[in-house]
Amino acid sequence: MNNLLYQVDDRPPLITTTLLAAQHMLAALGGIIAVPLVVGAILKLPADQIVALVNAALLGSGIVTIIQCKGVGPIGIRLPCVMGTSFAFVGAAISIGFEHGVAGILGSSLAGSVVMIVGSFFMPQIRKLFPHQVTAVVVTMIGLSLVPVAVDWAAGGKGAGDYGAPTNLGIALFVLAVVVALVQFGKGIISASAIVIGIAIGYAICLGLGLVDFSSVHRATVFALPQPLHFGMTFPLSGILAMGLAYIVTMVETTGTFMALGAATETKMRGTLLKRGVLCDGVGSAFASTLGAPPMSTFAQNVGVISLTGVASRHVVALTGVMLALAGLFPVLGAVVVTIPQPVLGGAGLMMFAMILTAGVQMLGKVEHDKRTGLIIAVSIGCGLAVSVRPELLAKLPAFVNEIFGSGISTGAIMAVLLNLVLPNRPVEVHDDDEDVPQPLLVKDLEVA
Repeated sequence: MNNLLYQVDDRPPLITTTLLAAQHMLAALGGIIAVPLVVGAILKLPADQIVALVNAALLGSGIVTIIQCKGVGPIGIRLPCVMGTSFAFVGAAISIGFEHGVAGILGSSLAGSVVMIVGSFFMPQIRKLFPHQVTAVVVTMIGLSLVPVAVDWAAGGKGAGDYGAPTNLGIALFVLAVVVALVQFGKGIISASAIVIGIAIGYAICLGLGLVDFSSVHRATVFALPQPLHFGMTFPLSGILAMGLAYIVTMVETTGTFMALGAATETKMRGTLLKRGVLCDGVGSAFASTLGAPPMSTFAQNVGVISLTGVASRHVVALTGVMLALAGLFPVLGAVVVTIPQPVLGGAGLMMFAMILTAGVQMLGKVEHDKRTGLIIAVSIGCGLAVSVRPELLAKLPAFVNEIFGSGISTGAIMAVLLNLVLPNRPVEVHDDDEDVPQPLLVKDLEVA
C-alpha cells in the first residue's frame, strides 16, 4: 500500500515545497558545518580559513545535492538525497592535515575519489551482496547510530557544560510532543511540515527565554564568493591511501543509506540506481575538493525526514540544495540557522532518526525466520553496537582497522555481508522426535534484485 503524501517525481506547490525543503536543510546543516569546524579546530587553523572551509562545504553540498536529485547524464540517483560532508573522512583528514596541511587533505580527497568513481561501476555486483536480511541490518544500524546523536542534541550538545539540564530536556520533549501531535493530527501541509513547524515553535520559546546566542550572526559576513583552490593541493601517497580507505568505508555506508532511502520512497533499489548514486558521491567529492571542501556523502538523517513526513519528492530536496548553496554564498543565512539551540533540534531529530530505526525493525520482521538469518542479524547488530557504544574498543588496534570498523554502520554492514556469504544456506536437519516440525525444512534462497 502506498503511504506517501508526495511521490518521487511529484512537484508540490511552491510554498509547500519551500517549507519541506527547509526541513531537510535544518536536519542537515549542523552535520555539514560540523566536519570543517572539527577539522579546523583540531588543526588550529586561523578563523578565516575555517570560515572558508565552512562556506565551501555548504556550497559544495548544495550543488552536489541538486545533481544527485535531478541527475546529469549518468550521474545522480534522481531520488531525494541530501549530500554533505561526512564524518567518515574526519580521522583521515586530521592525520593528513597534521603532516601536509589542508592542501594535503584536499589533494588526497581528489585523488582518493577515484576509488568511489571506479567502485560505482561495480554496484550491480555489490548490490547482490545486500539481500533483504543484510539490508535490514544496515538500515537498523543507521537508526541505532543516529539516535544517540539526537539524544546529545536534546541534552544540550555533547561536551556542553549544561548537558542534561532540565531546561534542555524540557525544550526537547516539548518539541518532540509538538512534532508527534502535528504528524498524528495534522492534515496535508501541516502534517508534512511538522518538523519545521515544531522547530519554529521551539525556537520562539527559546527566544522568549533568552537562550538564543546571536554571536555567530554578528561575526558572519553577508556575502562570500567561492575560492576554488584557495588552499592549493598536494598529493602525498600516504594521504591518498588513507582517503582511499575512507572512501571504501563510505561506499558501504552509502549503499546502506540508499537501501534505507529505497524503503522510505517505496523505490526498488536496483544496481543501476546504486551505480548512479555512488558515482555522484565520487564525482561530487572530487568537485568539492576543488572548491576547498571535505569529501561528500549521502546524509542518512534526511531519510528520517522522508519516513516521518511521507514526502518523497526529489524536487523538494533539490530546492534544499539551492538553499544550502545560498548559505555558502551568504554565510549570514547559515549563521542564523546555526543559532537554533541544540535541544530544539534534538526534539525533532529524535523523532526523525527513530523513524529510520523503525523502518529497519519493520524490515527485520519481514525476513525469513530461521537459525542462519537469526545468526546474521544477531552478530551483525551486536558488533555494530559494540563499536558504537564503546569506540575505545578499537583504540589499541592499527589505524586502518579503526578506519574500517570505527563506524557502527560500516561494522554492521561488513559483518552482515560476510556472514551471509560464509554461513551455509542448506536444509535444516530435523530429528524424529520433532513431530511438530514438517519435513524436510528447507531454508529458501532470498531473492536478489
